Amino acid sequence: MMIKSFRIERTGGPEVMQWVDIDLPPPGPGQLRMRNTAVAVNYRDVLVRRGVHTVALPSGLGLESAGMVEAIGEGVTGFAIGDRVACVAGPDSAYAEARNVPATRVVPLPTAIDDRTAASMMVRGMTARYLLKQTYAVQQGDPILIHAAAGGVGLIMCQWAKHLGATVIGTVGSDEKAEIARTHGCDHAIVYTRDDFAERVREITGGEGVPVVYDSVGRTTFEGSLRSLRRRGIMASFGESSGDPDPIPPRRLGHLGSIFLTHPSLPDYTATRAELLETADDLFAMVTSGRVRVAISHSYPLRDAPRAHADIEARKTTGSIVLIP
Repeated sequence: MMIKSFRIERTGGPEVMQWVDIDLPPPGPGQLRMRNTAVAVNYRDVLVRRGVHTVALPSGLGLESAGMVEAIGEGVTGFAIGDRVACVAGPDSAYAEARNVPATRVVPLPTAIDDRTAASMMVRGMTARYLLKQTYAVQQGDPILIHAAAGGVGLIMCQWAKHLGATVIGTVGSDEKAEIARTHGCDHAIVYTRDDFAERVREITGGEGVPVVYDSVGRTTFEGSLRSLRRRGIMASFGESSGDPDPIPPRRLGHLGSIFLTHPSLPDYTATRAELLETADDLFAMVTSGRVRVAISHSYPLRDAPRAHADIEARKTTGSIVLIP
């Protein structure tokens, strides 16, 4: 079956993304074929395209999409043709009209969640869930620091953390983004390009610091994040949009208050089918109840994915971004 898909044969800028015809075979054993109706754009996709995250070339792009089951491979049970589903799975191939995916990574969608919302929330929402409930279990009254608070993950985290009773401190890149973060539950929105966020965190917490920092920015925020932690606090570094931080000697973690440093990743928190479904069900419940609103700031035609990447890199976007085949 011939479909349109994005491929990269070399790494670089958005111009390396090629909109090509590919022959998609029938789904193999244990696979489903999804007809994509909405495809998520994640910052990881930009890093893959740049070559920061290494994949074998040539390669597709993207891990996350929503759509409809179009064909079922041998040995797959529990799905029917026409089912609405979402999937987060490799290899990179989501920037396409259709794709074959492992059935074990496919989640049925509730009728109350539309396809665009589903595509834009799975990685971001499940990431927010494991960070707030497992990497560090946020408790009522905890002050916490969330970087990129106006981003796709950040906006979900701000809302979910408020539901858990936290005092949410967030960093953003502009006054406009600060206002967006506040409307999504951020109590203290700090413009980190203007203010020393570590000093502000100490002021807000009466000098004590926060028990956890959720940092997806990396190089430009890493040092300040360490300085924002209280004794025995947890530094959860889960992304590097500004590049990898400089190495840190383990001994320094002790000097900073016996703090913990971790780099959590979604696959390790959804490694089994049971973990994936529990995480997705919790996310669906938060969204359908209205406690978490998923902000889709931009939608692009699928074939305009290079423009979406350029806008992300130019910091023109907030919230989630979707591509529509």
